[in-house]
Amino acid sequence: MPRSRPPLAALAVGLSLALAATMTPSAVAAPSSPVPLPAPAAATPGRYIVSLAQDPIATYDGDVAGLRATRPTDGRRVDANSTAATRYRSYLTKRQTEVAASVGAKPGRRFAVSLNAFTATLTPDQVSDLQRKPGVVSVSKDVVRQKTDDKNSVDYLKLSGKKGLWAALGGKAKAGRGVVVGVLDTGIWPESASFSGKALGKAAPTKSDPFRPYRSGSKIVMKKSDGSTFTGTCQTGEEFTAADCNTKLVGARYFSAGWEAAVPEVDRRDYRSPRDGGGHGSHTASTAAGNADVAATVDGVDFGSVSGVAPAAKVAAYKVLWEGRTAQQTGGWTSDIVAGIDAAVSDGVDVINYSIGSGSESAYTDPIQLAFLSAASAGIFVAASAGNSGPGASTLDNTSPWLTTVAASTVAPYQGTVQLGNGAAYAGISTTVRSTVGPAPLVTAAAVKTAAAAAAEASLCAPDSLDPAKTAGTIVVCDRGTYDRVAKSAEVERAGGVGMVLVNLTENSLDGDIHTVPTVHLNPPASNAVRAYAETAGATATLVQGNTTSTKIPYPQIAGFSSRGPSTVSGGDLIKPDIAAPGVSILAAVAPPSNSGRDFDFYSGTSMAAPHIAGLAALHLGQGVHPKWSPMRIKSALMTTARNTVDEDGSPVTDPFAQGAGEVNPSRMFNPGLVYRSSDRDWLAYLEGVGVDTGTGVKAKDPSNFNTPSIAIGSLLDTQTVTRRVTADKAGLYRAKASVPGVKVKVSPSILNFDAAGQTKSFTVTFSRKNAAFGRAATGFLTWTGAGTSVRSPIAVTPKEVSAPAVVTGTGSDGQVKFSATPGYRGSFPVAAYGLTAGESATGDAKTTDQLQYPFTVPAGTRAAQFSVRSPNQAADLDLAVYQQVGSEYVQVASSATEVVDETVRLAKPQAGRYIALVSGYANAPGTTSTPFTFQAAAVTKAESNFSVSPTNAPAVPGQPVALTARWSGLQDKTYAGWIEYRNGSGTFVTIN
Repeated sequence: MPRSRPPLAALAVGLSLALAATMTPSAVAAPSSPVPLPAPAAATPGRYIVSLAQDPIATYDGDVAGLRATRPTDGRRVDANSTAATRYRSYLTKRQTEVAASVGAKPGRRFAVSLNAFTATLTPDQVSDLQRKPGVVSVSKDVVRQKTDDKNSVDYLKLSGKKGLWAALGGKAKAGRGVVVGVLDTGIWPESASFSGKALGKAAPTKSDPFRPYRSGSKIVMKKSDGSTFTGTCQTGEEFTAADCNTKLVGARYFSAGWEAAVPEVDRRDYRSPRDGGGHGSHTASTAAGNADVAATVDGVDFGSVSGVAPAAKVAAYKVLWEGRTAQQTGGWTSDIVAGIDAAVSDGVDVINYSIGSGSESAYTDPIQLAFLSAASAGIFVAASAGNSGPGASTLDNTSPWLTTVAASTVAPYQGTVQLGNGAAYAGISTTVRSTVGPAPLVTAAAVKTAAAAAAEASLCAPDSLDPAKTAGTIVVCDRGTYDRVAKSAEVERAGGVGMVLVNLTENSLDGDIHTVPTVHLNPPASNAVRAYAETAGATATLVQGNTTSTKIPYPQIAGFSSRGPSTVSGGDLIKPDIAAPGVSILAAVAPPSNSGRDFDFYSGTSMAAPHIAGLAALHLGQGVHPKWSPMRIKSALMTTARNTVDEDGSPVTDPFAQGAGEVNPSRMFNPGLVYRSSDRDWLAYLEGVGVDTGTGVKAKDPSNFNTPSIAIGSLLDTQTVTRRVTADKAGLYRAKASVPGVKVKVSPSILNFDAAGQTKSFTVTFSRKNAAFGRAATGFLTWTGAGTSVRSPIAVTPKEVSAPAVVTGTGSDGQVKFSATPGYRGSFPVAAYGLTAGESATGDAKTTDQLQYPFTVPAGTRAAQFSVRSPNQAADLDLAVYQQVGSEYVQVASSATEVVDETVRLAKPQAGRYIALVSGYANAPGTTSTPFTFQAAAVTKAESNFSVSPTNAPAVPGQPVALTARWSGLQDKTYAGWIEYRNGSGTFVTIN
């Protein structure tokens, strides 16, 4: 029975093929002993989230007869409890039940506000059946997500003080007034002074205090600055009562069904309540909207006071992250996070902070990303952390265009100096050197290890690796890595050391952790110099508070751990991250039991950067500012007023894949001049443009034309024009200036005259390659200047040498196929043909329960590999996957699982080595119990006499297609593979028969 996979599911298959590496076999034979292969995610029984196509409450426009629209009007929030919403929820519930019942399943949790979906425990067959049902968008495994571990940032951002931003807003008591910030995280520690407030009464707000929250039955009700109402819940549970909520903490809920289903009770290390079991949630919540001027003392050291970015805003905590016994049991399950988003949208928060991420970039069709699309459509600003997997390229997450994706930058650092006995001195980061330590002997950890400890473990100051008899009274040099940074100082303290120098062996973040002995954290080359000196006889050192050297540590820098772009899901046509904010050594509230008894601690990560942006969005939405601005309008204002970060030498950084538009500049964010606006229709057009069938009928748009305050072209061939539209926040005449080294940039019109605020005008930007390198992003800025302000957008365009079809196909023993390839350069256009080859073949017969393995070896120098399954039973359905041996394991590198029986996997420029192809029976033809097939694996390594391409060396004119013809002859009744290669080594697969 052939499948009809939903368009969104098909996208994932296409992406896996496009990104795979190439390989080719020299021989094929069915193995007698199958090798254990990792099961695909959808091939295992378990809990799934089934997302349906019909709109959730937040975006429903009233297209079902008899059911009124529930989408909020501009400037309003979702009313999930209205009569219309209640009736529409019942309709969705009935539809969810019908879909589940159609495969013999029962819905578990249901979602209706931000996502139309349900959870269900499904078998692999049920997953497959649901994937092909009309109206099912996706069937996603319920997987765990982790929090992105992450001098006073509000002072640094110029929020405080007589001339700070808060003062301009009427003072701290009005900064963010009338706004609720929802925090999806590990929960909340209600006793923290950052969340203190008055007890909730039943009296309604007054004219003099219009935003005072109050109790109404079991709910907490609060009128907001935009005129709508927040309705919160103070959910009771373990060590959490209704009295823990107050006029600051107006909501506290927890979502644990996914976690509890996956983690046995004996392995749970958390409160089954909104109470914070880790500290991360309290830290992010207090950073975004904690009370102002809260005294912060850590281990007896007075660090002054801390404040949230929007101190007058209220906090609603949605606990979706949980502590387990192991790392695999710690985090948040997709279904719990979606439930939290659903609740936050339903409650009516104005801003959501999401300091959570996946190990890799989430697809736009991920349930969490789709739920946030609905949240943004409902007018909720979502700040999301970019991730902590930097500084490598394409390591970030949360890249959907409706999110504001945040990178982490540094603030003015707490510093300490290591003064060596040889007279050299090196400054680093320290929050624990409060008085002079030493002079004392300086030793490497390996030099004072126990007899039983391995030198490599001791160098890391692993637990119980240091000998107290050798360590007592010394300052120990510990290498970073493997173990928690604070665990290293704890080991030095245990062994009697008086101080520690923590050294990064390669460039990495410098962190102001609260260590148990005075500690200075150093980067190369200082770390290498100190380590080398410590290995000399008689080495001594003194640790001194502050920076006593002439070498200053510049800021703001993008943290080494901060994840970088470009986004691969967007194909390079959307710049991510969007913006940077303070995320290194941020002091904020935590949960004392899980933080050595501390009420406050220093954390680092993009998790700490995102709540700064969430808080700034709350300031925008607060009373008297822009309470009805849309999320993308606020995002535009933040991005176009940002400033550059700096590198370690203090020079400006302009890399948009590290800093986005730059570091946020609150002093300018209320005066953007022009704003780039977008809404859900723009997002749907963008999705259609990247190949996602949204089922909405919205016309696809080139992703580079998405109206965002940045410009990206992932593949520039000679010349490309993009379009943008801007809305005046301030009337006046604006002039454009754009510059991208190596690329000619023309803005048309280059002058925009706005007669009044609110007027919208369009312009185009044309990019033409001059001498920019192929395959590397050329970056710069477009800036509109006028009306007393400037409006800056980052640019990243990547010139490509050749654009050609990935695959061309043909049939017959003799024939030809015509196609074209487009050069991005001027000169000659050399083309070479390799193959055709049929490779080796084997026959098989597959039942629906079979997974047949075919091993093969890819020889060195393979240019292309092709694996195919062909069957005479065209009414049957087979699937094909290819695995590569990596060490002792096999890793899936590509798959093909279409609705037809014949499948093909193509891989370009593969690594030499051993591979296994897996043929799976999906469905037999009617009246049959198995499906016969022929499997072929072909390695394309050299030119053959049966295949040619012409012309082989045509003139190349940038942007002008070259017409090519591939010809073949003398082929047998087999499937053949070929490869047509271009000047830069890229190529087009050729499949015949």
